[in-house]
Amino acid sequence: MREYIRIRRVPYEEPYHLDLRVEASNGVIAGAMQLYVNAADLLKIADALEVFPRHASDVFLYEIGSERPEDRWAYYFRFRVFTTDGRGHCAIQLRFNNNESLPDRSVAEFCIIAETSRITELGRRFRVLGGLHEDLLEWSPLEDSAAA
Repeated sequence: MREYIRIRRVPYEEPYHLDLRVEASNGVIAGAMQLYVNAADLLKIADALEVFPRHASDVFLYEIGSERPEDRWAYYFRFRVFTTDGRGHCAIQLRFNNNESLPDRSVAEFCIIAETSRITELGRRFRVLGGLHEDLLEWSPLEDSAAA
């Protein structure tokens, strides 16, 4: 298994709301989830990632849902990009939680290590997906590879 992020856009209530199928792996563990998002959210992610990191301790966080039962969300998704040192090395933290009760609960959390240039490229790919020009985003932290 290789490291990748793959997001497929499924026609829904476009151009304002999107149905996304998100899959990702760090090469050891994988997670997948169906999300409903505002189309503008993808452009906000692109804006942040295309200039990431702005400083040595930069962090970008995008969350949907909640893991608190009293909030009554069907799921929780976390996409967090952060620097790992003062030299600009970065990581992407992903957390998928379907918020089901046992035995139907599914939770996956992991990080993908990436160089700054690959984070910038991921931002560009979010911009294309958010502009509704393509229905598939495939990305890998490796320069020569789009996805698994």
